[in-house]
Amino acid sequence: MNNIFVYCELDEGKLADVSLELLTKGRSLANELKCGLEAIVIGHKLDGFAAELAPYGADVVHIADDKRLEHYLTLPVTTIIVDLFKKEQPQIALFGASSIGRDLGPRVSSALQSGLTADCTSLVIGDHEEKREGKVYKNLLYQIRPAFGGNIIATIINPDCRPQMATVREGVMKKEIYNKNHPYEVRVIDVNQIVTDADFVVQIIERHIEPRKIDIKSAPIIVSGGYGVGSKENFKHLFELASVLGGEVGASRAAVDAGYADHARQVGQTGTTVRPKLYIACGISGQVQHTAGMEESAMIIAINTDPDAPINKIADYVITGDVADVIPKIIESYKKNSK
Repeated sequence: MNNIFVYCELDEGKLADVSLELLTKGRSLANELKCGLEAIVIGHKLDGFAAELAPYGADVVHIADDKRLEHYLTLPVTTIIVDLFKKEQPQIALFGASSIGRDLGPRVSSALQSGLTADCTSLVIGDHEEKREGKVYKNLLYQIRPAFGGNIIATIINPDCRPQMATVREGVMKKEIYNKNHPYEVRVIDVNQIVTDADFVVQIIERHIEPRKIDIKSAPIIVSGGYGVGSKENFKHLFELASVLGGEVGASRAAVDAGYADHARQVGQTGTTVRPKLYIACGISGQVQHTAGMEESAMIIAINTDPDAPINKIADYVITGDVADVIPKIIESYKKNSK
């Protein structure tokens, strides 16, 4: 049976978290399908990356190392992956839903005429019966993602074309070591035998990198506000609490749409998926679009005037009250007891 392939992208010389998350998920899918898991790394100075990927379950690591590929370039990377997929015929191919993955995935799927589901939040193996034709398709990849602005959850399948391709959002899958001593094989891709000068028609002359100013994904503590906070001015209470706790401020989509917070702070299916040690939900009702992006937080505290708010069902602790009254008391108590 053909294997599962994961494109592992590099972020300033380091493996991107989303790639390791995909390997973790890919290993689980491969075990279920009783097939192998293969990783692809394309760049320059790639010594040691295979050994870094293997513990996450990669059986084979394909390495394309070339000075010209030190920084991501669409055309040559697409050419290399398309050539590899034509030879290896994977049944599933996964890419991160990053700026690179969103550029690369559709180009590869178009070249292979395979189709692609973008921005998935879940991947499951299942069967499908086509009632009109009486066909039963076994072991399909259920590609699950929010649709219509996050108002519904769509499950997409591709019974006829291979590979089944998807891009997956960062943070929605767990990143876990499968086996520290997992055996692996390295296969070197001869770049010069695949790419041509035409693939390098675009060249990088100069690069400027601006660090991310708002990074809620890696924050250990998130104080998040919803539409119930009431106004942009009221969000100042959340910033005060986050500052005291050493955390970051998040927001629901409703709060972002209302102009209370920047989109970079949005948590949920149409925002960022987070798993902090502590998530304080302030004035958030708890619709599925939001909870899907934070429900795996280690501890959840809900602050809401509505004692029956859906968020309370997944919260470890519930405080019924107004954010403007509750947060100053939390800050006062924290400062008093942390001295």
